[in-house]
Amino acid sequence: MLREFRKPQRLMGNAFEITVVDESEKNAYLHIDAAVAEIQRIENLLTTFSENSQTSLINNNAGLEPVKVDREVFDLIERSVRISRITDGYFDISYGGIDKGFWNFDRNMKQLPDPKTIKEHLKLVNYENIILNSRDQSVFLKEQGMRIGFGGIGKGYAAEMAKRMLQKRGVESGIVNASGDLTAWGVQSNGKPWTIGIADPDYSGQPFSYMNITDMAVATSGNYEKFVMIDGKKYSHTINPKTGMPVSGIKSVTIFCPNAEIADAMATPVGIMGIKAALDLVNQIHQLECIIIDDDNTVYSSQNINLQ
Repeated sequence: MLREFRKPQRLMGNAFEITVVDESEKNAYLHIDAAVAEIQRIENLLTTFSENSQTSLINNNAGLEPVKVDREVFDLIERSVRISRITDGYFDISYGGIDKGFWNFDRNMKQLPDPKTIKEHLKLVNYENIILNSRDQSVFLKEQGMRIGFGGIGKGYAAEMAKRMLQKRGVESGIVNASGDLTAWGVQSNGKPWTIGIADPDYSGQPFSYMNITDMAVATSGNYEKFVMIDGKKYSHTINPKTGMPVSGIKSVTIFCPNAEIADAMATPVGIMGIKAALDLVNQIHQLECIIIDDDNTVYSSQNINLQ
């Protein structure tokens, strides 16, 4: 008899949960362990917390020399740059220069960073200065001090790769949930589609709507999980790479797309670029849908979404 087997695990600094539908508990957990190993492998390639990762090698050689990387890392950077072009730079993996130093979003943060300092660092954020050479698979960051980071796409990429590995191993139904960014395929053990809740930004533990999905990835970016209040105004942990300032005005963005990597990558820019521009962009991209909730709780959705 088919059953669902789940295992939560902390990976890439996030709470992951992998669900597999199988008849055998033993096989299910072997599959899950293989998926966990795959995510750990990707984390080792992409992390900025280890000096030996390929990402750190690229960053440490910024302005100095190109770094030869694995084809997988090269391709991910190439796809990231393509998403930067499509989103007019609202998605940008070279945001690393403005990331941690100014915005730590812990409760001790009482004032906004100095705009002049931010402006200085913003000069380093420019995806066009990521020079890719496909002949020798090298990556070069043009300016010294430039940094790339995969915070906006890495979780989705890892979820997508874990799903593909499970499918290759013959898992016909399952979910890889990367801390709310998830990809689901097949059906539940009872034959019904997977049902996911869209988080209510005001009560993050409760969904405001449910959707049935299969062969679909969902990514949510919201200011309800990580934010600071300064002078009575809420600033979310999502930084606009063009201004170096946190986004305000939008509570949450949920993206639907068959590919978890693209869903993850699009959640941030859709929340930054303004509602009209975001809906126009999403409506032009095949198989991409979104739901946006603004600070006044108005719900906007792309043209093919039917909320229940």
